[in-house]
Amino acid sequence: MPRRLLLPLLAALVAVTASCGRTSDPAAWTMTLQRVASPAGAVSSEPQIVASDRGLVLSWIERVGKTNSLKFAERGASGWSTPVTAASGDDWFLSYADVPSVMRLGSGTLVAQYLENIDPIRESYNLLLSYSTDHGKTWSKPFMPHDDGTASQHGFASLVELPGSTLGVVWLDGRNSEFLDNDPTSGTMTLRYAAYDAGWKQIADVEIDHKVCECCQTTAVMTPDGVLTAYRDRSDDEVRDIAVSRLEGGMWTAPTLVARDNWQLDFCPVNGPTLSARGRDVVAAWFTVKNDLGQSFAAFSSDAGRTWGMPVRLDDAGSLGRVDVELLADGSAIASWVEFAEGASSVRIRRIDRSGARSAPIEVAGVTGGRASGFPRMGLRGSELVVAWSDSSASEDGQLQVQTAIGQIP
Repeated sequence: MPRRLLLPLLAALVAVTASCGRTSDPAAWTMTLQRVASPAGAVSSEPQIVASDRGLVLSWIERVGKTNSLKFAERGASGWSTPVTAASGDDWFLSYADVPSVMRLGSGTLVAQYLENIDPIRESYNLLLSYSTDHGKTWSKPFMPHDDGTASQHGFASLVELPGSTLGVVWLDGRNSEFLDNDPTSGTMTLRYAAYDAGWKQIADVEIDHKVCECCQTTAVMTPDGVLTAYRDRSDDEVRDIAVSRLEGGMWTAPTLVARDNWQLDFCPVNGPTLSARGRDVVAAWFTVKNDLGQSFAAFSSDAGRTWGMPVRLDDAGSLGRVDVELLADGSAIASWVEFAEGASSVRIRRIDRSGARSAPIEVAGVTGGRASGFPRMGLRGSELVVAWSDSSASEDGQLQVQTAIGQIP
């Protein structure tokens, strides 16, 4: 081909490639969410959504009398599957913030995590794991990723699939929470990590951070550079900003901050971060307080969480936090939060990108501002967005029920 024809062709190809990788304007973006019948029962709460190769796994807690059950359903092309019970018990530790979950590994194995109450007065409990290789018909005997034997908190777990369809677990561990006169490093909540091989032999149990916020959710994602976890850290002068650490070469990196909010307070806000990743692209969402106003933010990273861009504010007037986020294929993200304005609260979503551009907010549903309504959650299945939350408006006796809404990403 003559050079005079080749050069314009190459220029055109470069222009097309650049336009394909460029994020469209979020400000012009909108979508329609439609409520669909939830697979959860009449008395249910604490939804979680985890993506798998087969679709989305929605899990929740259902209560009948004194018995609590962790149930789940999967969403595929034909809608929600029939709910399946992963575990039941009358000795569970239940919390609107420390939520059990079910995930499906690439091998097809289902994994459940939930909490066993061991001392209600001291709020001490164990983190239990169980797995099923027959789609939830039978489950393994429960086992714990921790063996410290202390009557302390073990929870706020995040499950992450490792290469080879094996499992990693990040959780808050209170084995060091008792103050000891002869140990200046005591009296802290720690962040720990465990891993299991394909035969369910535990191959890791290590501390990631020795001093973290006591009861904010953790989050973890897999990147090509290793597992990335985010959590609310805690400095010696009680600054509780969001930190990340990455598992590289079998070692966890020193914690670094997503943003310097400098939020200083003497208690846990019970409001943890979330992560979403596609390759080395990561987005984080979190809650903080600035100028005595609750606000929610998100930030993007293109290097697996080593560095972060400027925070993008999610809410408009004020927020209760309770955030979630999903990274889209074009590099933008959809974030959710609970907006609080003029005495009313609602679950909202909007699309954002790393430039700071934001779409108009879309209201999903009104919710009670109290703790009982818990943390709304999102999941992506192809171009379908699923939002789940706990709502009492449809109940005559004020009981919570998990609700779901579906929308197509334009």
